[in-house]
Amino acid sequence: MSQINRRNFIKVAAAASSATALSFPSIARAAAKAKVVVIGGGYAGATAAKYIKRLDAGIDVTLIEPNPVYTSCPLSNEALVGHRDLKTLQVGYDGLKKRGVNVLQDLVTGVDRARKTVTTKGGNTLSYDALVMSPGITFHYDTIEGYSESLINDIPHAWEAGPQTLLLKKQLEAMPDGGVFVIVVPKGPFRCPPGPYERASLVANYFQHHGKKKSKVIILDGNDSHSKKGLFNQAWAKMYGWEKEGLNTNGMIEWLKGAEGGFINKLDAKTKTVSSDFVDVKADVLNIIPPHKAGRIAVTTGLAGSTGNNFEKGWCKVQPMDMASAVDPNVYVVGDSCVAGEMSTYGNPNAAFDMPKSAHIAMAQAKVAAAAIVAKVNGLPTPQPYYANTCYSVVGDDYGISVAHLYRVVNGTFKYIPEGSGVSPVTMPDGSPVPPIYRKLEAEYADGWLRNVMADAFL
Repeated sequence: MSQINRRNFIKVAAAASSATALSFPSIARAAAKAKVVVIGGGYAGATAAKYIKRLDAGIDVTLIEPNPVYTSCPLSNEALVGHRDLKTLQVGYDGLKKRGVNVLQDLVTGVDRARKTVTTKGGNTLSYDALVMSPGITFHYDTIEGYSESLINDIPHAWEAGPQTLLLKKQLEAMPDGGVFVIVVPKGPFRCPPGPYERASLVANYFQHHGKKKSKVIILDGNDSHSKKGLFNQAWAKMYGWEKEGLNTNGMIEWLKGAEGGFINKLDAKTKTVSSDFVDVKADVLNIIPPHKAGRIAVTTGLAGSTGNNFEKGWCKVQPMDMASAVDPNVYVVGDSCVAGEMSTYGNPNAAFDMPKSAHIAMAQAKVAAAAIVAKVNGLPTPQPYYANTCYSVVGDDYGISVAHLYRVVNGTFKYIPEGSGVSPVTMPDGSPVPPIYRKLEAEYADGWLRNVMADAFL
């Protein structure tokens, strides 16, 4: 992406992610004090609560979240390898409280959609006029023979930032030189599509700086391709000796696609050996990322599909104009639990797709839902939504890459907007190598992006 295109993207993305939610006249106010309950205090839930209250202070907004502090998954791979302190990824809910949001530290145990009530573990029952469902993901541990949730303290996934991140960090630090760090990637869709490959990059970078240059990172991928593949391959070749796909190469990072043995279906926990129909790989440090589905409360509430292909089963389908659930117009599903499209196909404006499960798109979805809720409460038409996604990956010293995509709604369906969308360049337009300053700036932008989105969602 050229500097001019990036500048244009930032302008368009800012409009897409915030203008819709801020386009109401200041006189718009709820005739009666409507009640909105938000389940889940991650990027999506916090953003929805903040922007509903910001648009109409007369609406009673309650955010229910069991944890007092949120830890960001984006850039948590940097905490894994010691590039940043985990505390830089953490934020509380005082900012939302100051804006008038009722923050209830509790766990939701049930939703009665007929009565429009939410019940919690702490004994609370809350009624709502609109419900924002943002519970994130649930891990499925029963897809690999020999694997279960009871093993995550020995074989951490670290796909929810916090204690799991620190546990995997401790194992990485104890790994001997010449050891093997294995990452098992599930079939998509999953949270943060480039995350496993960013993790592999930063672990290899850790090896280089901590006397483990004989060590390897092996990625066993349930998929046959992955996000930013060309950019990752280029970075791996430049910094980590990447040669080609497959195992037993001279590079520090190896990647095996699903069709050639990367799809893992068996684990020997005692030896930390994972197997597919084609290969057996023994790890010194084993990082299994379990398959994902919608957050448990979304499933028990009846919002998640029980049939369909892998991009529908277990996820919550939504209406493109307002993020309302396809099965209940009074419930808005935002963030990782929803499926917005049919399959992942970036860069093709005529193809069906699934919006990536990223923090940025979750916040855009939350703002669209907030705008729609406030419009409905005040008897106004639903604003025309736009959705923006930006995702940075730091893959080495002063080396970052990114992807940026825009979407709109056409004839009731999501449509990719190629103008202003794109990825970091593999080469310059004339075919020459990308100057190192581009990659360095991308790494710096990643940190700026994190600080900005955390402030936008929580402060």
